[in-house]
Formats: sequence, C-alpha cells, structure tokens
Amino acid sequence: MVQLYNLHPFGSQQVVPCKLEPDRFCGGGRDALFVAAGCKVEAFAVAGQELCQPRCAFSTLGRVLRLAYSEAGISNEISQLESDDFVICQKPLELLGEKSEQSGLSVTLESTGLADEKRKYSHFQHLLYRRFAPDISSYVLSDDIKLHSLQLLPIYQTGSLTSDGKNLSQEKELLSLFCFFSLPHVGYLYMVVKSVELMSVYQYPEKSQQAVLTPQFLHVITSNNLQCFTVRCSAAAAREEDPYMDTTLKACPPVSMDVCALRIQLFIGLKAICHFKNHIILLTKAEPEAIPERRQSPKRLLSRKDTSVKIKIPPVAEAGWNLYIVNTISPVQLYKEMIDYSNTYKTVKTQSCIHLLSEAHLLVRAALMDASQLEPGEKAELLEAFKESCGHLGDCYSRLDSQHSHLTLPYYKMSGLSMAEVLARTDWTVEDGLQKYERGLIFYINHSLYENLDEELNEKLAAKVVQMFYVAEPKQVPHILCSPSMKNINPLTAMSYLRKLDTSGFSSILVTLTKAAVALKMGDLDMHRNEMKSHSEMKLVCGFILEPRLLIQQRKGQIVPTELALHLKETQPGLLVASVLGLQKNNKIGIEEADSFFKVLCAKDEDTIPQLLVDFWEAQLVACLPDVVLQELFFKLTSQYIWRLSKRQPPDTTPLRTSEDLINACSHYGLIYPWVHVLISSDSLADKNYTEDLSKLQSLICGPSFDIASIIPFLEPLSEDTIAGLSVHVLCRTRLKEYEQCIDILLERCPEAVIPYANHELKEENRTLWWKKLLPELCQRIKCGGEKYQLYLSSLKETLSIVAVELELKDFVNVLPEDGTATFFLPYLLYCSRKKSLT
Repeated sequence: MVQLYNLHPFGSQQVVPCKLEPDRFCGGGRDALFVAAGCKVEAFAVAGQELCQPRCAFSTLGRVLRLAYSEAGISNEISQLESDDFVICQKPLELLGEKSEQSGLSVTLESTGLADEKRKYSHFQHLLYRRFAPDISSYVLSDDIKLHSLQLLPIYQTGSLTSDGKNLSQEKELLSLFCFFSLPHVGYLYMVVKSVELMSVYQYPEKSQQAVLTPQFLHVITSNNLQCFTVRCSAAAAREEDPYMDTTLKACPPVSMDVCALRIQLFIGLKAICHFKNHIILLTKAEPEAIPERRQSPKRLLSRKDTSVKIKIPPVAEAGWNLYIVNTISPVQLYKEMIDYSNTYKTVKTQSCIHLLSEAHLLVRAALMDASQLEPGEKAELLEAFKESCGHLGDCYSRLDSQHSHLTLPYYKMSGLSMAEVLARTDWTVEDGLQKYERGLIFYINHSLYENLDEELNEKLAAKVVQMFYVAEPKQVPHILCSPSMKNINPLTAMSYLRKLDTSGFSSILVTLTKAAVALKMGDLDMHRNEMKSHSEMKLVCGFILEPRLLIQQRKGQIVPTELALHLKETQPGLLVASVLGLQKNNKIGIEEADSFFKVLCAKDEDTIPQLLVDFWEAQLVACLPDVVLQELFFKLTSQYIWRLSKRQPPDTTPLRTSEDLINACSHYGLIYPWVHVLISSDSLADKNYTEDLSKLQSLICGPSFDIASIIPFLEPLSEDTIAGLSVHVLCRTRLKEYEQCIDILLERCPEAVIPYANHELKEENRTLWWKKLLPELCQRIKCGGEKYQLYLSSLKETLSIVAVELELKDFVNVLPEDGTATFFLPYLLYCSRKKSLT
C-alpha cells in the first residue's frame, strides 16, 4: 500500500424510492436495480444523473434470502457454508488450479430442474483452495476471521481500437478472469485465466463489512466509510492480450505495483454495497434513538366543536435507513484530477510521480478494455487521455536514471509524440555547471534515430542531439550523425564533433568514414579522399558493416542511397559492391533490399538491370553466402546474360570481373569445354563485351551446380542462328545428354567442332556413338560433297582412327559402309588387325 491520495472517484448520489427497508439488493443489465424486502421485489431504472425511476414490482412465495443477477449461462456467486458450533485451527494452506482438488472438499452440482440430458453440459472447474488460520497468540473474535464478498470478475474486449477510436470488431472476447474474496481486515485478488496466481493483497485500515470488485476499482465499506482502492486487472488483461508487453513498442505498468487508496468517503451506518456499470448502491441504516414526546402548547385553545380530544401516542422508535445510488465520475474526469495531483511531484524525481501516473494510465486503459460500453465521443476522449498519460510516463522515465529508464521508449511511442515534440519537453538546464542527460532520454533518442523514422529534426534540434550524445555517450556520435533524421545538421557542426573525438583519443574506422561522408556534404573532395585513403579497403568494408546507414538509408519505407554511396559508384565501385556484400553477410541488409539499392543507385527502373547489380550477383556467387538460394541467383544471372546477348546490349558500365576471374575464384563457374572455344572461334564478328557475357553464361552452364532444365524455357530469345546462341543451346543439350542431336547440329553448322566435341563428350557409356552415330553420318555427308567436303573428310579420318583403336577387326568391318572405297579404309583396317600384335 502506498498512501491515501484523497482523490474524488465518487460523483453525485441519488436516493432509491423503495417503500420498505431492503433486505437484499443487486444491480444488473445496463440500468436495472433490484431491491428485495420481505416477500416483495422492486425493480428500478437507473439512467445517468436523473432520479431513480420505479420500473415494476412483484411478489415472491417467501422471504427473499438471496438476490443475484447474472447474464445467461454465467562433340458468478457461490453460497457460503458456515459452522457456528466449532472453530478448528489448522495450518494455512493455498492450493492453486487443479491441485485444489486435494483439499478434500466435495462439490455436488444441484439440480436446477433441467432435464437430465441437458445437465450433462454443466461442469465445474477447481480454481483455488485457501485455508486461513487465526492468530491464537491474541484474542480474536470470530467475526474478525469470517470470509465475505466472494466474486468472479471477467474482463472482455470487444475488438481492437483504431487511432480514430473505431472498433475493428464488435465480437466479445474474454481477456482475463479474476477471483476476489475478503476477510474483515484483508482482501485477496487472484488471476485465474490460464493459471491461478495471487495478484494483490489489500490491507484495510479498519474492519470491513463488504467489498465489490470492478475492472477499475475495489470498493469496500466499513461501518462508517466507503473506501476506494486501485486494482491491477487491466494490467493483467493487457499482458494476456499481448505477451510481448514492455518491449520497445509497448509498455504497461506492472501487475506487482503496490495498490493504493484513492478515497475514504464518510457514510454513517453503512450496511451493504453492490455495484453495476458506473453505479455503487449503498444501504445505510442509522441506529434507533428515543424520539422525545411532543409537548402540548398550554396556550392552545380548544374549539367548542371539539367534544373530545385524542392525544397521539409517540410510535415505537424506528431506525432510519436509506438506499443510495452513488455515481462514480467518468474515467477521464478522475484521470485529469490524478494528473493535476501528480504535478506536486513534477519537480521531484521520485517513484511516487511514476506511481500516480501509472494509476492514471491504468484507469484509462481499463475503461478502453470494453469499448462497446462507450459513446464515440468518450472513446476519442479516452484515447487522447491514454496518449497523454503515455507522454507523462515517458517524461518521468526520461528524467530517472534507474533500471526501468528503458521504458521511456515504448511510452513515448504509445504517446504518438514526435521526436521533436519529446525534445521540446526536455529540461535543458545545467546542474552544477555541467549538463547532465539521464539514461532514459538517451535511450529513447538513440533508438528513435536507429529506427529510420520519417522525421527530420531541424538544424537547432539536430545540433542539440549531437551535443547530448557527445556529453553522455561519445561513441554513439558517428552513428547518430548517420541517421536520416539528422539530415539537416550543419556539416561544420558535425565535423567539429568528429574532430573532437579524434583529439580525445577516440579514433576508429567509423569516425573516418563519417568524416569522409561529412566532407562530401561540405564539398571538400580533398578531405574526403584523404580520409578514404587512410585505411585499407578491408577496413573500410568493416566500417560500413558497423554503420550501414553510411551507404543505405530508408525514408518513408523506400531505400535511399546516400551521397557517399553515389560518390563510390563513380569512384570506387568495387569497394561499394564489397561493402554491400559485407552487409548481407552480416544480416544488415536483405537480398531484395540489396537489389533495390543498386537499381535506385543506378537510377534504373524495376525492369532494367544495371551492370553494378550484375557485379553484385557475381560477387554473391564468389562469396558463397549461406542465405542465398543458388538456383535463384543462377536464374538472375543467366536471365541477364541471355537478355543482353539476345539484344546485343553491352553492359552500362565496365564489369568488375571477367569470366576468367570468375572461373578462377568461384567453383560455380566451370571451365568452358574445349569444343566450345572451337565453335566460338568461327564467329569473327563478336565484340569484347558481347563475348564476355557469353563466356560467363557458358561457364555457368559448364559448372557443377547449375540446374540445366531450369534455363531451357528462357533460351528462346537467344536464337540458334548466331554462333553465340548455337553454343548455348548445344551446351544445354549436351548437359541433358542429348548427344545425337548435338552431333547433327554441329555437323550441319560447324563441322570443325565435331571431333573436339566427340573427344570431350563421347566417353564411357557414350563411346559407342563414335561408330554408331558419328561414323555413318560423316560417310553419308562425304557422299553428298559440297563446300564442307574437306571438313567432313578430315573429321572422318579422325573418327576412323578412334574407331580402329576401340573395335575389334570384325566389328570394325561391320560398321564400315558397304559402298566405301577399299583403298581409303585399308590403312585403318591394317592398324586394327595389327594392334594386338603391337600391344
């Protein structure tokens, strides 16, 4: 318990016009109050600040002993069993959840008159068993240990609220369930939704008679006081709704926060209390006193007509009673009073200020839990109060240098305040000649600048921020200067702080790169070059990994290259590609983000691929990044190679690596087959850039990792009419083991490549194609003559030399053409017959 704040949660009150002294009463529905007296029940309508209006009355068969209201089904109260005969003192015991079955108490469901087949849907669940033991060291009255006021309280949410106060859904959803019970001097509040857990213990300043729990407060009556205590139900429900509460995005005051008394209101003769909606119903009954007999005036003259005088006998003294409806004030009104009260702590950095502001925050949060009960105007007002309370809590945590100072960030985020607005609320006064900035504020500014907020501080505030970090956390100054929010800072101011870091002994690659970036903004290219030359390329890459925003920033969700990145594109493209690759290796940038960066950097639209992006893809293959999907990267590269070859489109910039570089550095680029070089050498018109793309494509196809089938559908733009296209098509068919088709194509288009092709491809199980496919085809084409006769003849001789070695004489004779010239084949026949003797 903290203290009594003496606030005013109670507003106006009304008298219920019931005719007889109430025995029992309860609230229910939206505006109904039921009062039982003897064998009669009266119902009243309670609407706002107007008088309580009778609605109806009905009689019962006997005296009403209990009255309760509940919603339905709920080549919500349990009857109390009492024993007046004995008091057995046992050890205190608490059993939670299903363990409470071990209490030994049996529970029997009573018949309610429903049919037996319907009773099977009724069931009960063990929640809690707690046994209390009185303190026998002192005299204790039985009334001091008597339990009262058992209550289950559900908290619902009817859809999440949007920024304009509208509900996304009207569906009612149970967020949490709470169990409260009380002894005369202490009350216990448990959360029983998923597991049973003790949340709060209430110590009353005097003996209580009854208590009622609401989502916002606990109301307790003593003989002469109505007391109002805070509860933690909304904090618990918020955590049930979002288990990631108290992160950098959201926060909520803790469930374990001490409860406090908001008000102790005098009411004489309190006997009973109940609650519904925003009303508290109180029964008061004054103790009977003797009513003095009225004296007759001696001067009174009797009329002659009064033949007899009857003097009224005073009735028997009766107790006076009243049934009141106390209207609790609106949450926003009480919230404003709590905020005003908190101003007494504003100049003092204490936990008391945070505690009271947390109480105000929970009050508003609880009211927002069930938005269906609010009018549109109330929702908007509560949402505004909620944001305001978050701002106040952010202010408190920003001023405190405590273990909870990190909560500055989520509370300021929830407040909707911009960074400039938060800085405007900051106290910039100097204490003892030294400027001091607390940890909470530094934490908030640092994280906000890291989160790429679409907010640019003006020059004055940006200078303040740099000065703040130079005093509090000088190591963060280079990072701070790289934030998009600091775009408007004067470059001279930024450079002066960076130079101070140099003179203070804090020199690093990050300071060097930041100075180089600022020098560019100043237009001092000599200073920029000197800074970039002061470290090796490897160290410069490490610096960019430490602070990616030196190269890449995000504004309004879009990737924006920095001025330094644009300059490196022109002067040091290799360093730029290596640096972005380093960012990807260290999970500082994603694959798609990197691709977008190079497209934006080179001012290309989505469908145009700049050479610098191709260089980056090639670098990814060389680096063998684990998170890169190889086949997807192969697809990107081959698609670009094929597109440029089909359009005869040269790269827009000089490639950083040649095909030879890639073959030597990357296992995914294979050695190009020898017959391919023979095939390509027949094309004397190819330029250097064209052949470089072709060589890279051929090398990929010749590599061990490439999935050939995946590229076939994309080869259509690359015509076989060109030697380049022909080489790619034949390579793919060869990798798919379509050797006979390839031999036909080469015999027709480039006979000089046939024998190199066969020497490289027709091995092992494909060796038979020498005499089953190649030999017959060559013989047939020689018969036809033509301009390629000599090429065919030369290829035939090479083929016969191979076949004569591979086959036995009988088999060799069988594969020779029947109409061939004997003198032509004779040398090969002789060699075939003598090879055994030669071996």
